[in-house]
Amino acid sequence: MADHTNTHFTRREFLATTALAAAAGTGSLLAADPVDTIIDTHTHFFDPTRKDGPPWPGKDDKLLYRAVLPEEFQELTKPYHVAGTVVVEASPRVEDNQWILDLADRNPFVVGLVGNLPVGTPEFAGHLTRFAKNARFRGLRVNHGALKAGLENKAYMDDVRRLAEHDLELDINGGPDMLAEVAKVAKLIPELRIVINHVANVRIDGKAPPAEWVAGMQACAAFQKVFCKVSALVEGARRDNEISTSDVQFYVPVLDVVWKAFGEDRLVYGSNWPVSVRYAPYPQVQQIASDYFKGKGRTAYEKFFWKNSIAAYKWPAQKKA
Repeated sequence: MADHTNTHFTRREFLATTALAAAAGTGSLLAADPVDTIIDTHTHFFDPTRKDGPPWPGKDDKLLYRAVLPEEFQELTKPYHVAGTVVVEASPRVEDNQWILDLADRNPFVVGLVGNLPVGTPEFAGHLTRFAKNARFRGLRVNHGALKAGLENKAYMDDVRRLAEHDLELDINGGPDMLAEVAKVAKLIPELRIVINHVANVRIDGKAPPAEWVAGMQACAAFQKVFCKVSALVEGARRDNEISTSDVQFYVPVLDVVWKAFGEDRLVYGSNWPVSVRYAPYPQVQQIASDYFKGKGRTAYEKFFWKNSIAAYKWPAQKKA
């Protein structure tokens, strides 16, 4: 890895390290070297034991059907320098957004929430205005199917534009075929920050990825406010519920494509924990990414593991909610 000489911090990055230190309960920078600071931008928390618990995961899910809360993840990842997380809400229930924000109020380790609201409905604008008042509410996630249909729906696209008006972002989840729609949204609303989830869920087999996926990533990367989340790698490499390989070379063909397309400024780290546990323990998930980005030098490593999360989600720009 490159040398550890100090780099210039922007004011936003200084505020970020201050926030991280507060989350860790310290009065100084979280780590002696910011390289050892990590923000995981893709986790899920839920508690099926609470009244009217979330619709996912289901009772038949023996791995995930239990209370999964920030304190567990914080303790699990402490040895691996994870200083905070952006939660992605899978539940479509409006009040489940508030439940996560309440968790964040009690635990500053949760630096942001990517929410889930009914885009394209008469109620959306009111919901967005309500939640946007909370500084940890950083955007929304939509799935490809809804987005594809919504592109032809004025009410839906008006609601997506409202995200940009509130300086919030849009996470998009789906398979490789979603990339055409991502590019369309980026062209229609160039001021909107967009984050592609899970490298568009491309299948990872150690070989060159499909040409259509490569072209789709390149088309999306042409828009400067589109980011790619390097997450769900072990899910992409899954084989019959076996633990996915930890050999970074197996993932290099995919990682090289997004690195070449998005560069060091628009790739962000995410684990997809606890879903990722089906295919690899957390240390392995992080190690795969670390092994790759260490080869890109210290500056790129820092950007990938935490600084780019600031650009994508603007989570340090927080006032008390």
